Amino acid sequence: MTDTVFVLNGPNLNLLGVREPEIYGADTLDDIAARLEDRAQTLGLAVDVRQSNHEGHLCDWLHEAQADGAKAVILNAGALTHTSLALYDAIRSIRTPVIEVHISNPAAREAYRHKSYVGMAAMGSIAGFGAYGYELALEAAAKL
Repeated sequence: MTDTVFVLNGPNLNLLGVREPEIYGADTLDDIAARLEDRAQTLGLAVDVRQSNHEGHLCDWLHEAQADGAKAVILNAGALTHTSLALYDAIRSIRTPVIEVHISNPAAREAYRHKSYVGMAAMGSIAGFGAYGYELALEAAAKL
């Protein structure tokens, strides 16, 4: 049986590749998913990549990750990172390790992006390495 890593993406990440490419790069979410699927195979893992613009979906998927026995969750919550106590509580409510990912480096951006509720609950965070951050998070998940 192959271990699965959920890769959850929050609001506006469906617009990767067209939304502010000077900050988020030219890769689409489909591009990232394809690279993750390839890398997951070499690590003996499977990935389940999802995106929603709705906070509740992300909370439900975090619960589902635990219920399904996922090895880990990679979570890019987008702007919800800085506002969502619901995501904080959902992460704290499960035993499945959560790795926070950001394409840009929130600490180097606007002050309101410096606080991460997701990061306060996650096992660890990877930020500022562009879309490659997802692959770094997958490597970390494989070693858990």
